[in-house]
Amino acid sequence: MADHFTLRLVDSYMLAPTVRHLVFERADGQALAFVPGQFLQVHFHYDDGTPTKRSYSVATVGDGRSPAQRIEIAVSYVDGGAATKLLGSLEAGQTIEASGPYGRFCLQPGDAHPRYLLLATGTGVTPYRAMLPLLRELLAQGGREVALLYGARNETELLYGAEFEAFERENPGFSFHACLSRQARAEPRPNDRSGHVQGVLAELSPSADRDIAYLCGNPNMVDGAFNALKEYGLPVPQIRREKYISSR
Repeated sequence: MADHFTLRLVDSYMLAPTVRHLVFERADGQALAFVPGQFLQVHFHYDDGTPTKRSYSVATVGDGRSPAQRIEIAVSYVDGGAATKLLGSLEAGQTIEASGPYGRFCLQPGDAHPRYLLLATGTGVTPYRAMLPLLRELLAQGGREVALLYGARNETELLYGAEFEAFERENPGFSFHACLSRQARAEPRPNDRSGHVQGVLAELSPSADRDIAYLCGNPNMVDGAFNALKEYGLPVPQIRREKYISSR
């Protein structure tokens, strides 16, 4: 049964014009045990008193072995959204109710494929930020590659982009591809691409023998990339998916 707890906001900042990064601690002082890739549910009520909830991937960078004292999430603003009203105006010291962790969108110890294809749009990139220590361990074993394809409209929407670029510099075998659909960066990087994530897949020549894929973000991207990967011959068990749907 999932754990229910109160979270107190300790810090926050804007990642992008419409995305806020929030840092919480449990009000009871306990650490949160989670596996990178899992999510929490935030519980609250509509103005009429009806209970509801929203799901947010844990963005805290972790190895899955040490519980986290700080619980981080990224929240997209939805115009008129009830969750935006709650989380967009939350101030340091204020609390929310949450439960979790949930989900199986996690790296599997038994995977033996030479290359990991990580695809994301928007806040769908947060699970991959949480996975960075595990990806470092994976790459250090040798014989593995990890390619992160991150779709955004422009440079300002590349959440945690500087962190992924730093990780790329420090970890041979990791490549970060910013796939920008509207506007190129003022200072383009060698791996930047124009267009949508699923359109860039062809450059990487996915194959069933080589790849396992993770897809997280906008349902259109997830569905498009899923169909493309199946056409390249990847069986369904080698394509792991998590869709992010903006709820009001």
